[in-house]
Amino acid sequence: MHDDPPILICADLQIEYVTEGRSHVITDAEAITLRCLELMALWRENLWPVMHLKRIAQAAWFNPASKLTDWIAELKPRPGELAFEHPLPSAYSSARFAEYMSNMKNIRCVLLGFSLDETILSTVVDGFHRSHRYQVVSDAVACRRPGVGDPFSYKRAVVRVIGNYAGIQGSADLIGASGRIAV
Repeated sequence: MHDDPPILICADLQIEYVTEGRSHVITDAEAITLRCLELMALWRENLWPVMHLKRIAQAAWFNPASKLTDWIAELKPRPGELAFEHPLPSAYSSARFAEYMSNMKNIRCVLLGFSLDETILSTVVDGFHRSHRYQVVSDAVACRRPGVGDPFSYKRAVVRVIGNYAGIQGSADLIGASGRIAV
């Protein structure tokens, strides 16, 4: 155990992912949203650091002028929590995020949220190459529906790939019975 808790990074918890009919809609968004809320509540109750990522782009999707890029109301940042907008899949495409992370020493990050196959995957790979340590909460992440095939098999495959660059833990393994985090 380390003295300092890891930073909870909430990736792309945006309306786009929960809007039926949109190309980025998440199949199991309700279950993932609830798990994210539980983990955010734990971090906030203990006054541990929480950070938020928001995907924006100049394309037909994630257009910053659209309301679909807004935070899901119950998952939006609170005062005192950092938020970073990133134009490309990796959070490191945000100059502010990259600079912030490069100035932090010996931090650990717990990553949850949407866009597992885009934002989470690319951020973890970029972080790995910068010697940043990430843990991905396997039951608090999701990706959009794949064009073909079973979405749950697709998610498992993406999580296995991420496991080459970051630790993978379920929320029950992450948080022990004592409420302490085990990262």
